[in-house]
Amino acid sequence: MKHFLLSIAIISLLAIADNANAQFRKYSNEFLNIGAGARGLGMGGAQVASTSDGNAGYWNPAGLTNIKDYPVVNFMHAEYFSGIGKYDYGSVAIPLSDKKRTIALSLLRFGVDDIPNTLYLVEPDGSINYNNIRSFSSADYAFLFSYAQTLKQKGSRLISFGANAKVIYRNVGTFAKAWGFGLDAGIQMQDKRWKLGIAARDITTTFNAWSFTFTDEEKEVLYLTNNEIPVKSTELTAPRLILGGAYDFKLGKNFNLLAEANFDLTFDGKRNVVISADPVSVDPRVGVELGYKNLIFVRGGIYNFQKALYDGDTLNQKKVWIYQPSLGAGFKLKHLAIDYAFTNLANQSNPLYTHIFSIRVDLVKTDKKKTGKK
Repeated sequence: MKHFLLSIAIISLLAIADNANAQFRKYSNEFLNIGAGARGLGMGGAQVASTSDGNAGYWNPAGLTNIKDYPVVNFMHAEYFSGIGKYDYGSVAIPLSDKKRTIALSLLRFGVDDIPNTLYLVEPDGSINYNNIRSFSSADYAFLFSYAQTLKQKGSRLISFGANAKVIYRNVGTFAKAWGFGLDAGIQMQDKRWKLGIAARDITTTFNAWSFTFTDEEKEVLYLTNNEIPVKSTELTAPRLILGGAYDFKLGKNFNLLAEANFDLTFDGKRNVVISADPVSVDPRVGVELGYKNLIFVRGGIYNFQKALYDGDTLNQKKVWIYQPSLGAGFKLKHLAIDYAFTNLANQSNPLYTHIFSIRVDLVKTDKKKTGKK
């Protein structure tokens, strides 16, 4: 497994170095930073230390080692911008027979459908013909192949490691498509109620190789309307490091409170975050989960801290800190868990809310009852 991952990393780096047109994009593959699962999104995305179900393939693959006895399936659906954008996530995690290793497959899709194609809206004589409008879809896909392994376990102390090999496919109608590849890695450490996590995303500098296909007629329309005709190119996604710590408080006999803080470190220059510096910027996020008998949960979180003009005051240029809040709830019944998150996609002054639902199913084998027949 180690030799396989090393070979993949070398191939990825060589492919990047060989492309002279490669460019770093600050927000490249941003759909991969939305999140996965209503539990994590309800906690503001603070998950790198405590994630322990099938969604761990997204947040921190090392957390997959907590799945030991049976496969786990997760699904999530969310709609953004009043249903214009649709985000779906699904995963299956399978523990191996030694209960120390787990493999998983995750699929993410963010798509906008029924986009009007107005290339032929204007006829050659200058008249407008709305019958010429066609529609197309723009969608981003990511496939995550995860592997996790327990490195050390002694009493309540546990250290695990995980890695993702991810394949990215993006398309814009019939005009453009891109294939990309990258690697993620993560570590989790647990000791009684303390949990620590580190996730390194895009450690090989994830790339997308874009190709464009236009008919001669489409090229002519673009030329006559002073639009640039794109050519093949490669965009690069810089690495990101996420550090996290969590503590599980025991509140009486039936309640517990899990609190986690994460720090996202980006290395692509200054960003509008709490610590904005070059080459490292730091963006914190905090989440809590109150549980009752491990059956009912209430969650909350804050993240995406930014400085913005106070009430749009462009005259005095007074800036204040704003953030995105999130709330969530869920319940677990034997081997079925349903979670809900309500999150603000914009900020405090310009709210834009969305509802997120996810489901988890444990694929437990049921023993057939003995019939008493010999």
